[in-house]
Amino acid sequence: MTVVLTPAQRRGLSVGVATGLYGISFGALAVAAGLSVAQASALSLLMFTGGSQFAFVGVVAGGGSLGSATAAASLLGVRNAIYGVTANAMLRPRGWRRFAAAQVTIDESIATASAAEDADEERRGFWAGGLAVFVLWNLFTVVGALVGDALGDPAAWGLDGAAVAAFLGLLWPRLRGRDPVAVAVVAAVVTVAVAPVVPPGIPIIIAAAVALVMTAAQHRRRAGSGAVRP
Repeated sequence: MTVVLTPAQRRGLSVGVATGLYGISFGALAVAAGLSVAQASALSLLMFTGGSQFAFVGVVAGGGSLGSATAAASLLGVRNAIYGVTANAMLRPRGWRRFAAAQVTIDESIATASAAEDADEERRGFWAGGLAVFVLWNLFTVVGALVGDALGDPAAWGLDGAAVAAFLGLLWPRLRGRDPVAVAVVAAVVTVAVAPVVPPGIPIIIAAAVALVMTAAQHRRRAGSGAVRP
């Protein structure tokens, strides 16, 4: 029996592979920071948000306390709460699906859903992206934790670049018209400008806030002029 995937599902699986492979890097770094294989796996299974996980092990590796590591991870996890509002509006999950959707509400699942053109494809993209990342991220976390010493420097493999490339692949088709391009350019400039002076993970939150303000202003301008969205 041939399984036919929709465009949103194919995008979700592609992002899942690119991001899941980056889990090797996290597993290796977690063990290098002093965590056991079981502890690294538990972080991926339960915390399951890459930025927060890297922040946690970064603080631990630097000699910080468990409380400091948890605070840093929680700060970077704030964006997932914002994503939750979007996910709930798109999916309107009921029963056990609410818990499943909450667990896989991450950058990748929201980005894949947002790239879809209709409500059904949004749902397919969300679940395909979220579940693919969840399964592969946890799998490759274990791989990285077990063979971390043999890998050498995880950054040398360029796995972080694979995840970034996947996001660019999702973003590019959405840049149609002057307004989306303007938002993307300004958000990129803001990210580059603040990255050297704020903790890791915060630039994306600042850029997202700027993008929201710009988008709201663009909508008000179009509403006032009666213009049709490009």
